[in-house]
Amino acid sequence: MSNLSLSLVVLLAAVSVCLARGPSTATKVAKEPVPERLCPPSLSRGWADDVNWVQTYEEGLFKSRKSNRPLMVIHHLDECQFSQALKKAFAANEGIQKMAKEDFVMLNLVFETSDKNLHQNGQYVPRIIFVDPSLTVRADIVGKYSNRIYTYEADDIELLKSNMMKAKILLKQDL
Repeated sequence: MSNLSLSLVVLLAAVSVCLARGPSTATKVAKEPVPERLCPPSLSRGWADDVNWVQTYEEGLFKSRKSNRPLMVIHHLDECQFSQALKKAFAANEGIQKMAKEDFVMLNLVFETSDKNLHQNGQYVPRIIFVDPSLTVRADIVGKYSNRIYTYEADDIELLKSNMMKAKILLKQDL
């Protein structure tokens, strides 16, 4: 009986030492490095993963005022073909990506906000609205369509880029 007890104690000691030591080095799997992102992919929604996006309109207004950079609000829907085409063009344009990252507070929304200034002429998508740090919606910066003044299509990407430049330049003139 004592031999059986002694065998059990030795077996338990060996198992506990193995468990305490952890997995052997031969069974370790090398992990691939994950690239660091500035925001969760859910905030970028595919528009620009390297841009630091804000989560809410209120946060965007606060950061715009604090950093003295204009807020760019992109209203879109995931299932809208025009929104998807604009997103693809936006993400592919290096100049727009650079300005979005360096010169703007960025917000993209798939739902409406309670601020009536963001849907003065309707709740259509896609639409892009600029708000300056004084919390004023820039009604002077519009797209090319008279019935949907804040809309941009994929073919309007150069106009959007030009309007982003206007938002920066006029902002500096206003201050």
